[in-house]
Amino acid sequence: MPKPESADAVDARILLELARDPRATTVAVAERVGIARNTAQARLSRLERDGTLDTFERRVSPDALGYSLAAFITARVTQRRLDEVGSALAAVPEVLEVHGISGADDLLIHVVAAHADDLYRIAGLILAIPGIERSSTSLVMRSLVPYRITPLLRRAADER
Repeated sequence: MPKPESADAVDARILLELARDPRATTVAVAERVGIARNTAQARLSRLERDGTLDTFERRVSPDALGYSLAAFITARVTQRRLDEVGSALAAVPEVLEVHGISGADDLLIHVVAAHADDLYRIAGLILAIPGIERSSTSLVMRSLVPYRITPLLRRAADER
């Protein structure tokens, strides 16, 4: 994937409008931002192409699907097997995200589970992946700040 260009203030205002109303049409976004429809379309196309505008997948609460337990698993990985570990983790439906991190461990794995025994099963699946040397699991007790991007978009758009 190409490296995204830095979003300018107009890009940020477009993204802010989409954050406010993900179903907004290009025409509606253009009107709210104060630019021509063709300009909005060209910028949206570029933002999608360069990876700035990520998937439109809506955030669904795992709890609504019966996965009421969330955890973060850190793992140490045999470096030469990192790609195959990543592929194996992507095949586990309960794995929501995986980040490569610096420090004593190599991966931060966000998982969900239906209950404690299910989490034990999932942690066991992860530990059994060839290339994972060791892991440690921490339960999420409460989310204090959910994923958000709007404050950064507001700053970039110079909106007060």
